[in-house]
Amino acid sequence: MRPSALVESLRLATHPLDTPPAGEPWNLHELEGLLSPGEPKSAAVLVGVTAYADAPSVLLTRRHDGLRNHAGQVSFPGGRVEAIDRSPADAALREAKEEVGLQAGQVTALGYLDPMLTITGFRVLPLLALIDPGFVPKPDPGEVAEAFEVPLDLLMDPATLDRIELQFGGRTRHVLQYRYEQQRIWGVTASILFNLRERLASANHGRI
Repeated sequence: MRPSALVESLRLATHPLDTPPAGEPWNLHELEGLLSPGEPKSAAVLVGVTAYADAPSVLLTRRHDGLRNHAGQVSFPGGRVEAIDRSPADAALREAKEEVGLQAGQVTALGYLDPMLTITGFRVLPLLALIDPGFVPKPDPGEVAEAFEVPLDLLMDPATLDRIELQFGGRTRHVLQYRYEQQRIWGVTASILFNLRERLASANHGRI
């Protein structure tokens, strides 16, 4: 797929930047009976696609092993939406700058994927964005052990996604997982990638 066609496909798969989706998280049913009372906290992550001419890729990070939460897990750059952020998009871009050194001139925000809920009580809005092919990640050593890229085609291929069934909280639940080289991409990160795949397939009538 030509870079221009890829960008158009990605745009078609998103909610508009000026209208962040306000509905229920798409995975709410999976967390039924596991959530604490109260409103979830707002968070945003950057789903960054680099449109290389030969094979587009998705930017991911592996969290530092010494972190208090989700140590060593593969994730997108992101975090809480703070009072200084004008929008979830601003929060995702700010966190990407802090975590991997992504500057404003190296990224183009395209729109939002569907909101999703985490078992830790965060309502996460993923911002889909295009990253300049010349960008070289500079991970913050206090937060990020490494930054790496995974081919978009691999992540969009249904054959590469494992759906792990488990019994938890009195019912059957499912955890999604990809494996790429030595990386285990699972949980929230895999679920966001699954949502991207589904939205791309729907918006482009299966031509992804």
